[in-house]
Amino acid sequence: MRFGKKGNLSPRYIGPYKISKRIGNVAYELELPQELAAVHPVFHVSMLKKCMGDHSLIIPMENIGIKDNLSYEEIPVEILDRQVRKLRTKEVVSVKVLWRNQFIEEATREAEEDMKKRYSHLFPFEKIQTKVMTFVKLF
Repeated sequence: MRFGKKGNLSPRYIGPYKISKRIGNVAYELELPQELAAVHPVFHVSMLKKCMGDHSLIIPMENIGIKDNLSYEEIPVEILDRQVRKLRTKEVVSVKVLWRNQFIEEATREAEEDMKKRYSHLFPFEKIQTKVMTFVKLF
């Protein structure tokens, strides 16, 4: 079942869930767990993806951390790459971020400035560099 999008990324899915019945040509009713009791169980076919049977790829509901309003927060694990794009009047710096419960192929590019504000622990080099520069200024 399609769960949501992270910005302009590919859809994310949770499940698998058993189809209890087909409703018309394009809708299915699913047997959802109690944690998703607030979600209507009928979905359009575009919201579903066939489960290919690789159970190692299934993420348990407990690990996702679904909130009461049926949202969840992606947690960054690691910065994989840094890229500077030069525009006419400025430079835009982005970082490639690996998110928890995602594969490396699904890593995304995010603005470095935003990531530093929200997840400063992923940038330990910046802290070291700032301390060294302060040390040099004292002499």
